[in-house]
Amino acid sequence: MVTAMRSMHACLHQPKITTSHHIAGPATRWYKYRTLHQLPRPPAVSPTTLRRTLATHLQPTSPRTSTSMAIELAPLPLPPSADASKFANFGRQVKNIHPGNFTPEEFKEIEEALYKYDALLFRNVDFTPEQQYALTKAFDPTSESYGHGNNKTGETKRSILHPDLKTIPRQPQVQLIGNGTVYDHEGLAEVRDPTFLTGPNGPRMITMDPETNAKLKHPHHRTFHKTIIPPEEDLTHTRFYRWHIDAALYDLAPPKVTTLYALNVPRGEAQTLRYDDGTGDELKVPLGTTAFVSGATMFNILPKELKSLAVRSKVKYAPHPYVWMSPAHAMSTGLGIESEGLELPLEELPPWEEEKIKVFPICWKNPVTGNLHFQVHPCAIQELIVDPLPAGADREGALYPDGAHLKDIKEVRDIIYKMQRPAIAPELVYPHDWDEKDLVLFHNRGVLHSVVGAFSPDQVRAFHQCNLAASSDPVGPSAEDVAKYA
Repeated sequence: MVTAMRSMHACLHQPKITTSHHIAGPATRWYKYRTLHQLPRPPAVSPTTLRRTLATHLQPTSPRTSTSMAIELAPLPLPPSADASKFANFGRQVKNIHPGNFTPEEFKEIEEALYKYDALLFRNVDFTPEQQYALTKAFDPTSESYGHGNNKTGETKRSILHPDLKTIPRQPQVQLIGNGTVYDHEGLAEVRDPTFLTGPNGPRMITMDPETNAKLKHPHHRTFHKTIIPPEEDLTHTRFYRWHIDAALYDLAPPKVTTLYALNVPRGEAQTLRYDDGTGDELKVPLGTTAFVSGATMFNILPKELKSLAVRSKVKYAPHPYVWMSPAHAMSTGLGIESEGLELPLEELPPWEEEKIKVFPICWKNPVTGNLHFQVHPCAIQELIVDPLPAGADREGALYPDGAHLKDIKEVRDIIYKMQRPAIAPELVYPHDWDEKDLVLFHNRGVLHSVVGAFSPDQVRAFHQCNLAASSDPVGPSAEDVAKYA
């Protein structure tokens, strides 16, 4: 009897990810275990003895109780460059709870806070890939695949995303990203180049033993932008690499949430981020920051005629957009592609289907606040579809009052750039200053973000990233929204 109980105790204490911390009674758990494993009924024993024995061996690990401290939300520390008035409803640090250990009621608080503030920060947490996947999935329980598909790259190594991602073998929805070589990490291995030896029978190939390391490559603007910062300024100056939302933008729905967990954060001097677009804009940023801007702010600061255009418009994305854009060059702000005609012709892309091409509204509606967020991935857009003004709307100053379908890619890009560029002004950017064991959750349908920074080869940056292709597409403006803003 005791042997069976110890065996059961070992089984029930295997690592398990759950969002519920209800602890069943000891007798109930023993009954379920015996039924599941088809064990014979144990010899007769008094209920009191059974409860005492089980209570001794089946103490729950780290339960959350009614005496736990209430979840606390504190404003994020803003850099001196930020306009605090524009960040009143952006970003919160979450205290008094571990993101891998919460009750369903506590998760509801976290979920509501994320949609209300768009970014949540948990400091100094130990967090496994399994926990990261479970937390990310909790926001969309029927989602399963990594946001770009579990092959990550649109079925080809020509995707611009291919060099940036290393999949955690036991949890393929979690990716390792960063810079430098990371050793003995979560089962990742990289095989050395094959060696050829010459013998009496001619050359033969010897494949070296695998090294338990992952070689990471931080995205650098010189691999993507049309113009670059001079090499002699490379470690003191930087740019936004590519403003984006995390989404395949073909076949799969954009993830609702992305989680980023800092494993190793290199220390170094702050860098000066240059816009290099003729405005003279610059921004002092921490080394290796991730930059965020609010999609709600992006919409709210638009003038009336552009708000009207935004609520009436949809963007059509290119098929396999990260392959399509791979030969092209980005603008110096990272906010779109230069129109040079360098994109791959559609007939040279991997096989694609018209019905899998994504057409999304420019504005996505927040499920908690009801606010509209300007959510466009500017590098991947191909066409703009504008609905006519609703009946009775003021036509004075309106753009495309009778609707339009714009297919000239330069015209489309120019319009979207004009609408998005004001929101990446230095005072509207939140550049997160990472510490090791920081976990950031961000509302992927409510913000745009960009990789930033330039590292020397010996500076190691390692993060776990997780997002899941959503179970449904984003919701656009309601009829009431269109009537209000058009």
